[in-house]
Amino acid sequence: MTDGNEIVIDRSGAVLVARLNRPEARNALNGNVIRGIGQAVLDAEADPGIRAIVLIGTGDRAFCAGMDLRAFAEGETFGADEASEAYGRLSKGQVSVPVIGAANATAVGGGLELLLACDLIVASSAAKFGFPEVKRGLFAAGGGTTVGTRIPLAIALELLLTGDYVSAARAYEVGLINAVAEPDEVLPTALALAERIAANAPLGLAASKDLARLAVTDAAEADARLKTWQTKVFTSADAKEGARAFAEKRTPQWQGN
Repeated sequence: MTDGNEIVIDRSGAVLVARLNRPEARNALNGNVIRGIGQAVLDAEADPGIRAIVLIGTGDRAFCAGMDLRAFAEGETFGADEASEAYGRLSKGQVSVPVIGAANATAVGGGLELLLACDLIVASSAAKFGFPEVKRGLFAAGGGTTVGTRIPLAIALELLLTGDYVSAARAYEVGLINAVAEPDEVLPTALALAERIAANAPLGLAASKDLARLAVTDAAEADARLKTWQTKVFTSADAKEGARAFAEKRTPQWQGN
């Protein structure tokens, strides 16, 4: 199924796959793409059968080239509609469903920032990563300056201050990405990772994601929210189901509550 023709939506079991489909523009972000990704987030959050999202680009030139500067120059604006707001939550790591970025090709600037919005990243062995903004008199203002919450500060500063690109192998070595795959194996590898995640309890996943992200940005809030999550998760029907399934040596049947 598709949403327009600039975002292609598909489903693989409990995983929703959203594909940026503007290869002629290196999958750059315009209003339709932003709203399409946001709508995919809304659909996943509203469907208890969806347990993970995979975000990938079309073609072998770029995962995403960042903001479509031509559309921006022509005055395109991104409204305050629900789908655009969902994209904004994604960019802040506030989507309840785990998101896996599948970097089918190079991701620099805003494209890398979109990847950083994902929880886990699988990348093509041919991909490169970087923040070239300082080479153009700018800086990575769309979330790139938070890269130091994911990798060592010295490496983050190297990326941000030199503007140089790093290979997929180097990105994996420093912990920027989770796995490297051959170009034609990026999506299968990302789906396999998503399916491993989707097999787990939804409430436990949501709590783990929320608290882990908060722990590196607001430790006090993470500590305060831990108590709320602990009550919600440990008294849930899924917690009881998990214990029963373990005792009965069977696969648990999660309900998400």
